[in-house]
Amino acid sequence: MTNRPAPRELERCLVAATSLSDTLPFYSATPASLPAFLASLPAATAAFVRAAGFAAKPQECLLLPGEAGLAGALIGLGAAAPTPASFGTLPYALPAGTAWHFAGDPSLGELAALGWGLGAYRYRRLKAADRAPAALALPPGCADALATARATWRVRDLINTPANLLGPAELAEAVLALGAEHGATCRVIEGEELRDGFPCLNAVGQGSPRAPRVAVLEWGQPGAPLVALCGKGVCFDTGGLDLKPSAAMLRMKKDMGGAAVAIGVAELVMQRRLPVRLLLLVGAVENSIAGNSFRPMDVLQTRAGLTVEVGNTDAEGRLVLADLLTFAGEHKPDLMVDFATLTGAARVALGPDLPALFANDDRLAEIILQAGRITCEPVWRLPLHSAYYSWLDSNVADMNNVSSKPMAGAVIAGLFLQRFVTPGLCWAHLDLYAWNDANRPGRPEGGEAQAMRTIAHAIQDFLLSSPVGETVTTMGSPRN
Repeated sequence: MTNRPAPRELERCLVAATSLSDTLPFYSATPASLPAFLASLPAATAAFVRAAGFAAKPQECLLLPGEAGLAGALIGLGAAAPTPASFGTLPYALPAGTAWHFAGDPSLGELAALGWGLGAYRYRRLKAADRAPAALALPPGCADALATARATWRVRDLINTPANLLGPAELAEAVLALGAEHGATCRVIEGEELRDGFPCLNAVGQGSPRAPRVAVLEWGQPGAPLVALCGKGVCFDTGGLDLKPSAAMLRMKKDMGGAAVAIGVAELVMQRRLPVRLLLLVGAVENSIAGNSFRPMDVLQTRAGLTVEVGNTDAEGRLVLADLLTFAGEHKPDLMVDFATLTGAARVALGPDLPALFANDDRLAEIILQAGRITCEPVWRLPLHSAYYSWLDSNVADMNNVSSKPMAGAVIAGLFLQRFVTPGLCWAHLDLYAWNDANRPGRPEGGEAQAMRTIAHAIQDFLLSSPVGETVTTMGSPRN
């Protein structure tokens, strides 16, 4: 299969205003604002809009005629507050080869630019585009929208890349490439150093001919608050010896979605030059089947010194994160966040669109929830219910990696991870889906940078809006 490099479509469809000439205006209207807008139009144009039955419904798009042919476009926002998705259909709803500028409410310019950038994405690494998206001249003051769209495209490309083209080595290389773009210090831990320092993570990946590794990125000025981001990077998950049924494997190239989102958050932190120090850890492994695969009822050592009995080899993501969280905690971060496509139970509880949030600090949790509302990218908090810790008990090890009961799977996974979080450290865990099951405005089918914008926003609010080092308010503490 030919592995063509992806074209730089983002730069072609979101461009500086000075780089485009002869752009057409597009306007936006709500049902409430439509009458006033029609009154501002030439009588013939207003009559055309009325005759077309335009009602300003969400994603409704009407091309406006003019003496020379096409004079502009009008899109509907609906009655609800606009979001980036309100503008997400435009790159392909408007004619190919056309260039536009936003002529609506200036306060919506950044939303329009971001929605345009998100909606223009298609995975084109292996298949030529059917058509190019229409181009938008960036409204003034919207450089961050372009940066956010660029980070989103990076995350989506990583998740969408087939597993035969993106294994542990390639995922680690993506971290190195990002670091090179922003002047970060990077390294890859593998081989004997990985076996000694990340024994649990190494056990997960030891059955694959594509060796496991940990990619480390460090960035920022000494003395600034330290943010640690940990990503589950299981490039393909067969389930191991507890083999998944074939239907459950069909999307397992996305099981590195947590690592991809962590990479995207790191990109936004560096692009925005936030006054923090950044530690990004990506555990890049493949959960395969071989004679040396780890087995059910094996007991694994962890970096933290705890022993873990393997109740199920398909609960491998938490084993990867256990060593990453321990390593990150040794650096005494002011904030630690991990990202993982971890449990089907979270999807049963919340569906595909709501990531499950677990946090050991109430202020941190509320800041993340509020950031989700601001960015139109919501998450939903679930509890770290300490009464369930006993469900992870093992007769032969310090703990099991799965519960003895068939309930509360996402909560149990969060409690498992909390055992590897340094006491007193502010920590949040995001259990993600990282995928769009179907095409929607601004969210094409395939990999998704779920919660990336939310966490990037929350990092700034949590560390920069109030002093760090306050007492952590926990929802149950891990047992010793």
